[in-house]
Amino acid sequence: MSLFDRVRNICLTPATEWPVIAEEPSTTGGLLTGFVAPLAAASAIAGFIGASIIGQNSFIAGYVRIPIMLGLWGTVFSFVMTIVGILVCGFIINALAPTFSGQKDGMRALKVAVYSFTPALVVGLLKIVPALGVISGLLGLYSLYLLYLGLPVLMKSPPDKALGYTVVTCITVIVVSVVWFWAVALTGIGALTASGILAANPGLSESTASSSSASAGSAAADTPVDKNSPLGRLQEFGKAIDESNKKMEAAQKSGDANAQMNAAMQSLGTILGGGRHVDPLPIDQMKTLLPASLGGLKLEGTPTLEKTGFGGLMVSKAEANYGEPSRRVTLEIVDSGGASGLMALASWAGIQGAKEDAYGSEKTERINGRTVHEKRSKGGTDEYEMILGDRFMVSAKSSDVHVDQLKAAVAGMDLARIEAMKDAGVQKP
Repeated sequence: MSLFDRVRNICLTPATEWPVIAEEPSTTGGLLTGFVAPLAAASAIAGFIGASIIGQNSFIAGYVRIPIMLGLWGTVFSFVMTIVGILVCGFIINALAPTFSGQKDGMRALKVAVYSFTPALVVGLLKIVPALGVISGLLGLYSLYLLYLGLPVLMKSPPDKALGYTVVTCITVIVVSVVWFWAVALTGIGALTASGILAANPGLSESTASSSSASAGSAAADTPVDKNSPLGRLQEFGKAIDESNKKMEAAQKSGDANAQMNAAMQSLGTILGGGRHVDPLPIDQMKTLLPASLGGLKLEGTPTLEKTGFGGLMVSKAEANYGEPSRRVTLEIVDSGGASGLMALASWAGIQGAKEDAYGSEKTERINGRTVHEKRSKGGTDEYEMILGDRFMVSAKSSDVHVDQLKAAVAGMDLARIEAMKDAGVQKP
């Protein structure tokens, strides 16, 4: 069944579509790549266009556009969080099944989460016009009705308990989302830490054999794709989650608490690392990446070095100031490490854009396989940023050095050396 047909059927005739979905063979990777990813990407990109290109009128600040680089990261963040959010929702649906006389089944629970989200994903396209955001939110509530219809069919919960099942699921998802938000806000790094909850869900690794009547999702999983393409990477990511959850299941059966914790941390690292666990460089090694001089400016003071995070999410950063009496530049090198999956998605997506207004201009583009962003400010701070090896970010900014000089200064660094370290600390799951 095509993506369009599935979207149409689940939205217009859900009562007859849920039984069809219940009998379809599926895989985690297939559902992610064949159904969720296209819709999530379209919604995220629409949001980017609406927020950073079109903008909207604010009663307080006038007409507002989100800066392009921030908007791009928001796009990637939205895409990733949609996928992880659906996985977490599937976990919650599965965990609550016995409470409402249902049957636990990880794959069926994931199907309920995936297809219940359909209206919210589709109306996300309205974000291209920010003023319609409220309407898209209201239409997205239709997802709750689909959830209500799907739970009895796929999770075998009695119809008279479907309403309570739906309400408790929604409340639990909201609570998890709030905790997730504060965890991210307090750490200041990483957006996927709460996805560690998936490590406790071995059911997500369950799947059935594919057949000629496979769904759009499972058919996509069996279709050969370029492993280096965004779709191919996401498909590999889904397979990595399956493997990690199998290890978690084995650890749970062993009854060894330490083994369970280790498996959970490995699974978390796999999710955050985009299918692999990545330990960022130690701070003493990060220090060696900082040049003794930058664009003719000498190093000032002592660099700031950090390696921070928790669980599978660790990030390293080295920051230094270079200057002379009339010119100063701040250089920052970040090893995204445990969150390199986010960085890689930004590069794989190949998102590009440009903006110019009374305050300056910004543009993001791909140059020689690298994602590059530059900001020219009129009377403010110029910035030049570059992603290396889908993992490291090099950023130079200054209020008294033009962006062209920042670009030349960064180009004068040993970027090849940094890029060559893209696989340092990588542990395959």
